[in-house]
Amino acid sequence: MSDAIKHECGIAVIRLLKPLEYYREKYGSAFYGVNKMYLMMEKQHNRGQDGAGFASIKLDVNPGERYISRVRSNQSQPIQDIFSQINTRINNTLKENPEYENDVQLQKKHIPYLGELFLGHVRYGTYGKNSIENVQPLLRQNNWKHRNLIVAGNFNMTNVNELFDNLIRLGQHPKEKADTITVMEKIGHFLDDAVAKLYKEIKNEGYNKMEASPLIAERLNVAKILRKSAKNWDGGYAMAGLLGHGDSFVLRDPAGIRPAYYYHDDEIVVIASERPVIQTVFNVPFEKVEEITPGHAVIIKANGKISHKKILDPLERKACSFERIYFSRGSDAEIYKERKDLGRLLMPKVLDAINKDTSNTVFSYIPNTAETSFYGLVEAAQDELNKEKNRQILDEKETLTDERLTEILSRRLRTEKIAIKDVKLRTFITEDSSRDDLVAHVYDVTYGVIQPEDNLVIIDDSIVRGTTLKKSIIRMMDRLNPKSIVVVSSAPQIRYPDCYGIDMARLEDLVAFRAALELHKEKGTYDVVEKIYGECREQVGYPDTDVKNAVQQLYAPFTDEEISEKISQLLCTDDIRAKVKIIFQSVENLHKACPKNLGDWYFTGNYPTPGGNRVVNRAFINFYEGNKGRAY
Repeated sequence: MSDAIKHECGIAVIRLLKPLEYYREKYGSAFYGVNKMYLMMEKQHNRGQDGAGFASIKLDVNPGERYISRVRSNQSQPIQDIFSQINTRINNTLKENPEYENDVQLQKKHIPYLGELFLGHVRYGTYGKNSIENVQPLLRQNNWKHRNLIVAGNFNMTNVNELFDNLIRLGQHPKEKADTITVMEKIGHFLDDAVAKLYKEIKNEGYNKMEASPLIAERLNVAKILRKSAKNWDGGYAMAGLLGHGDSFVLRDPAGIRPAYYYHDDEIVVIASERPVIQTVFNVPFEKVEEITPGHAVIIKANGKISHKKILDPLERKACSFERIYFSRGSDAEIYKERKDLGRLLMPKVLDAINKDTSNTVFSYIPNTAETSFYGLVEAAQDELNKEKNRQILDEKETLTDERLTEILSRRLRTEKIAIKDVKLRTFITEDSSRDDLVAHVYDVTYGVIQPEDNLVIIDDSIVRGTTLKKSIIRMMDRLNPKSIVVVSSAPQIRYPDCYGIDMARLEDLVAFRAALELHKEKGTYDVVEKIYGECREQVGYPDTDVKNAVQQLYAPFTDEEISEKISQLLCTDDIRAKVKIIFQSVENLHKACPKNLGDWYFTGNYPTPGGNRVVNRAFINFYEGNKGRAY
């Protein structure tokens, strides 16, 4: 994605099922879990580079011994920073106490971060807030082990105001109106309630206070707590939690918007946002890593018992398609194939754009994450070239000479690495013209491979705002003096804001939205903007279930091709000499390529939860009123 956006988060959970001595003997270190957590988080650094956090819990410790450790960082290399802190603390303790070296129980008792249960989180600061207080995991502390709660997730709630008000009605005084805080406090409320009820029940059975504690841990019904907590949540989430006594869970939203995968054997339970992370770190095959069912939670009790419980009734599956197009690591077998298919399915449109002149066309990609789609595009182009060779041979079979046959067979597709991203440019200069000149040099180009009669085809993952295309990529491509520049997006036109964890909150930032507005101005139908605004305002007081997406009317009069043509005009400045055409994937082909991830609200406006419609209408109201605030 040539336009930078803040997006996603990554979670990692590890539960060791054997005593620490087992891992020391088999793998050479009692710090097996810590080491694996580092790898799990590092393999998901693509999901968040603004901050990272780590928490661990020791099981079965004596009163007075610290059993929860947490470290967070918002430094420029947060994962490396937190594990540098962890390793420094461990190594210093071992150096000062050499008697711990071969005694795992002494290590567990005296060295922080060494435990049986671990939670890691990597994040992007979606709201622009990146103070250390906003870095997860968050911790809710209590002297009762069972009431200690550690939470981290990949999520965004659309109804934070409602959740906040619910907490107030429960008698709480939340310190902040943020979805992370409200979610944790909601779970914490029902956790406190469950522990108090169990304590009273166990006391009535004749047990004393000390005897009650392990019985509470045994009887605590995590699934019931989650059902009560998540009852009114509206959003996309993969929510992880640890309880102080050792229970843990990961809950996935009922539409399956956010991803979560798990694997377990007799040694370990592991959960992550991406499948290949688990495959790589633990060397397990694709088929052994399972997806958490939407609306379900994987729950691991302190005694090691694992269950996969339904918490909420699953909705129609609308797993995020951007996971496949761009966010997730392309080393996943399914994602790799899907990204190639995204490129392959674009080939008919590309052939039309270059008048099937593959001989005078150079194919390339930008940025590096578009490389896999590029392979699919090129394979489809090669198939077309092979068909053309076959036709030529058959047409000329009566007069074909060895020289002519060699000439036909020697035709190759021309593929080049045209654009190379330079180190990210940062500057304190605020004057617009100066900044634009700097942005124009984000990419370097390869000179000497493009001829004046050539078409240049560049594939991108997706086009959000179009800023980098307009100010940098198209300008740089035009310096190569091609006949035409064809920019191909493996994603459809992004027309609507996201409200489930990706930072695309403002409609006017989306180039497809701006193109639709321009088309209405040209056709004299711009009054539809006021009509949509009126409908959005009218629905402000409606229950979420009754709210309709009024913004879809903006695009209804136009074909995809009309909007694509207008986008091409908006992103092409007067000084560009080449003919520029921008091509987008169709929604139909997106679904063909990614049949398990049908969440397409970015492109269609068909939000998977009721809160999505409220958010898009609020975003339109903000646009119309000139309010730069967020819609959620």
